[in-house]
Amino acid sequence: MLNLLPIPRHLTPAAGRYALPAQALILLDAPDPQRLRFMAVRFQKALREQHQRHWELGASPAVPPEQIGLALRLRPELALPAQGYRLAVEPGGLSLEAADAAGLFHGVSTLLQISAQSGAEWPCLLIEDWPDFAVRGVMLDISRDKVPTLETVYALVDQLAGWKINQFQLYTEHTFAYRRHPEVWAAASPFMGDDILALDAFCRERHVELVPNQNSFGHLHRWLTHPRYQPLAETLDEFDTPWGMKLHGPYSLCPLDPGSLALLRGWYDELLPHFTSRQFNVGLDEPVDVGQGRSREAVAARGIGRVYLDFLKQVHAEVAARGRRMQFWGDIIIQHPALIPELPPDAIALEWGYEAGHPFDAHGAQFRAAGLTFYVCPGTSSWNSIAGRTANALGNLRHAAENGRKHGALGYLITDWGDNGHWQPRPVSDLGFAAGAAYSWAGDANRELDLARALSQHAYDDPSDSLGRVAYDLGNVYQAVGLLVHNSSPLFWALQWPLEQVRGYREALSPEALTRTLHAIEAATALLARERSRRPDAGLLRGEFELAAHLLRHAVGRLRLACDLGGATRSELGRDLRALLDEYRALWLARNRPGGLADSAARLEKLSSEYAA
Repeated sequence: MLNLLPIPRHLTPAAGRYALPAQALILLDAPDPQRLRFMAVRFQKALREQHQRHWELGASPAVPPEQIGLALRLRPELALPAQGYRLAVEPGGLSLEAADAAGLFHGVSTLLQISAQSGAEWPCLLIEDWPDFAVRGVMLDISRDKVPTLETVYALVDQLAGWKINQFQLYTEHTFAYRRHPEVWAAASPFMGDDILALDAFCRERHVELVPNQNSFGHLHRWLTHPRYQPLAETLDEFDTPWGMKLHGPYSLCPLDPGSLALLRGWYDELLPHFTSRQFNVGLDEPVDVGQGRSREAVAARGIGRVYLDFLKQVHAEVAARGRRMQFWGDIIIQHPALIPELPPDAIALEWGYEAGHPFDAHGAQFRAAGLTFYVCPGTSSWNSIAGRTANALGNLRHAAENGRKHGALGYLITDWGDNGHWQPRPVSDLGFAAGAAYSWAGDANRELDLARALSQHAYDDPSDSLGRVAYDLGNVYQAVGLLVHNSSPLFWALQWPLEQVRGYREALSPEALTRTLHAIEAATALLARERSRRPDAGLLRGEFELAAHLLRHAVGRLRLACDLGGATRSELGRDLRALLDEYRALWLARNRPGGLADSAARLEKLSSEYAA
C-alpha cells in the first residue's frame, strides 16, 4: 500500500522483503561518479535520519556484491525512454539503473518516498517508469505583490523535484533588480542577480531547469507608470478589455516604437547571463490595449494579428541573438490561425487556459498541424479564489495532460498566478502542483490518484491524512455558493468589490446557499484538529489554512450584508476585518519578502470604510 507521487507507470510487487543492514555501500556506477553524488547523498541522509542506517558512498564496482546496499548504475545503452528508470527492491538489496542521470535522480526520488513509508524492512518490487512529457514544469507568479523569500523557493523546488518536475520559472514583470532601472523595483523586494545565480545552481543539482521569464509586451504597467518609460506606452488613456471592463493605461509597450525594443535589449543583456538555461519565456500575452492608442492606424491597416506577429518576430530575433530559444504565451496567435505557420520555427508556443473545459484539443491540433513545438499550460486554480477551486483544477490539469499527449506537446507547464493581491496562502497551490506532476508524468497510471492522501504524505508530511483532505475540501467550498464564475469565485470578489457592487449577486444567492457555504468551511477546517504534520513549519501550515478559512467566512458575511440576507453587522465585520488584517500580515512575512505587502493588504483595508458607515 505504498503512497507514491507520481504513481509509477509499472509497479510489480514481488515476494519477500529487504531488511536494511546497519552498514552497506551505495555504489555510484558511472563513468563520472560525481554526477551521481548529490542524489546518492540525499538517499544516504534519509537512511541516517529515518532508519539510523549509516551507508557509505563508493565508486568502485570491484567490491563484494553482498556489501552493496544500493547500486546506482548509469547505462546509456539501456532500453528505456529518456528520464526513465528501472528500480528493483530484492531480498539481497536495491538496484537502480537508468540511461541518463535524470532518470537516476527520478528513481532516487521514488526510493526516498519508499524509505519514508517502509520502516527498516522494505517490500520487494520492480518499477519501470518514464514520463509522458519530456518537460514538466511549474511557473510561479512573483509579480502580483507576493515575492517569496529565497528559502521559500528552495523548499518549493526541492518538493517539486521530488515529484519529478524538471522545469521551473519565476514569472517576472518588475521584480528582478535591473541595475539601470532602480525606480521600478525599489519597493518590490525583488530577486537580485545573486539570488538567481544561487537558485540556478540549486535547481541544476535537482535536474530542474530554471528558465528565465520576463514579460515583454503587456502587463507592464509597473514600468510604464514611471515618467522615464511612459513615452513607450501604447496608451495612457482608457481602453477596452476582453474581460468586459475598461482600464486606464499605461499597460503595454507600443509595438511600433523603436524604444520598446531598445528597452527589451537592455533587460535581456542584464537578466539572461544569470541563467544556464538556453530557453527564455518572453511572455507577450494579453497586450489588450494594442490598437487603441499609438498603434491604432497600423492595426486598422494591417490587422491586429499582423502587428502582433511582426513585434513577436523582432523579439525573437533579440532572443536568438543571445543564444536562447524563445517561449511565448500563445493566447494571441491562436486567434489568428492563418498566421501560425509564419511563427519562427524554433519558437515554443505556451498554450494556456485555466477552466476545466478549455479547448486544449482544438488548439493543440492547430499548433501540431503547423509543425510548431508547444506546451500545454493549465493552472492550479488557486488565484482569485483564496482557497482554490479543486474540482476545476483537477479537470483543467487532467484535460491539458490528455490533449497534450494526444497532439504531441513537448511540455506541460503548471501555472500559479497571483492576480489581485495574491491572496491565496502558499500551501493552497500544492494541490494543483501535485495533481499536475502526477498527470504529466504518467497520466494513465495516475488517473485515479487519491490526491488528498497523496498531499498529506508528500506535501504536508501528515500521517493522519488530515491536511490533504483540508486542502481538497476547502478548495471545493466555492461550489457550495451555487454560483460559478469564470476563473474565480464569488467569495473572492465579495472581498475585492465595494458592497454596492457585491449587491449585484443578490438575485443569484439565497440564505440557504450561504449557510451551506459556512457549513462547508467548518467541515473542511474541522480536520485541522486531527493533523499531525511532522514538517518543521507545521504550525505555519495550519495557520495558513486557518487564514484561508477566515477570509472565506468574512466573504460570506459581506455577501449576507450586501444582499440583505442577515448575519453580522457592519461594526462586527469591522472588528473581524482588523483581526483578519493582523493575521494576514503576519503570515505573509513568514514566507515572503515585505515588498508588495502594503499593496496586497490595501485591498482588504479599503473595506474598513464601509464598516464604519
